[in-house]
Amino acid sequence: MTTIHADGPYYDWLTPGQQLIPQHDVTLDAGSASFYQAMSGEALALPLSAPLSAAVTGKAARLASPGLVVNLSIGQSTVATRRAIANLFYRNMRVLRPVHLGETLHTVVTIKAMSDASAKPGPGQPLRGKALLGITTTADGEVVLDYERCALLPVSEGGTLPGHAADVGPADSPLDLAAYADLLPTSWLAAAFPLTDPWETAIDATRDHVDLAASFARITHNRAIVHRDSTASMYGKRLVYGGHVVALAQASLTRCLPHIATVVAWHACSHTGPAFEGDLLEFDHRLVGELRDAGGWALQAVEVTGRAIRDSGVDEILRWTVIVVVRR
Repeated sequence: MTTIHADGPYYDWLTPGQQLIPQHDVTLDAGSASFYQAMSGEALALPLSAPLSAAVTGKAARLASPGLVVNLSIGQSTVATRRAIANLFYRNMRVLRPVHLGETLHTVVTIKAMSDASAKPGPGQPLRGKALLGITTTADGEVVLDYERCALLPVSEGGTLPGHAADVGPADSPLDLAAYADLLPTSWLAAAFPLTDPWETAIDATRDHVDLAASFARITHNRAIVHRDSTASMYGKRLVYGGHVVALAQASLTRCLPHIATVVAWHACSHTGPAFEGDLLEFDHRLVGELRDAGGWALQAVEVTGRAIRDSGVDEILRWTVIVVVRR
């Protein structure tokens, strides 16, 4: 009798240039949109209102939250990271066009670069390495997401470091908003959407509690074992999926700035510390750039900082530079 072991891949099983077998496609529907909104508390106006979405975008199908699209894409990308120790950063994530309910997502993951890492001190710590993943997601066959993420993966039991030493690059780069100008939704009707108020900084008085973290991982098809099994985590408890933290950060941003039309890019995103079930999170937001177009829309670059409030103190866990669209 043949036994199937659903495990890995481990770092030493991968090779640069390798393209992994994709997960199943996922069709966006009202159920997934409702679950995401309930889990995150996001208040983007267009995904919440079918009439407003139709008036602004010109499409009968309601706009899908870019947070939902991104989190499903990341979940589909975990064909490479079932055994991840941690996700180090996301880089240059661009939402190349708006996605609407009814479209079907398909994600392809390619190993772009690998670099052996130093072993963590202490008994029982596995050998490990960094894998830079190139991720492309299509909606109904058209590319809608293109980005990189860097994962820290263990070597398999009894395995050895393969000797990779590629430069996976920095987590971020200098911000140039003009490089995102092509993501402005110029076909959308700006006059149908509310104007946003001028602002510079925003501090959200609503702290948010992390719960149902394993459910969030399941609904986004995230295969990383550390999000489900406490014994697989180096912390001795389940690690919250980083996309869950970003979803709560985006929800905080929509509370502070209710007239964001959509999110079009993550310029950079670093998980500077771990998050756990039961953490109390707080976020603040700082405007770091703006670029207007002639049609009434503008790109705003926002630097978001997230912290976890625990009995042991306050720990920074997120540094995220997000590019949003507002009417100005």
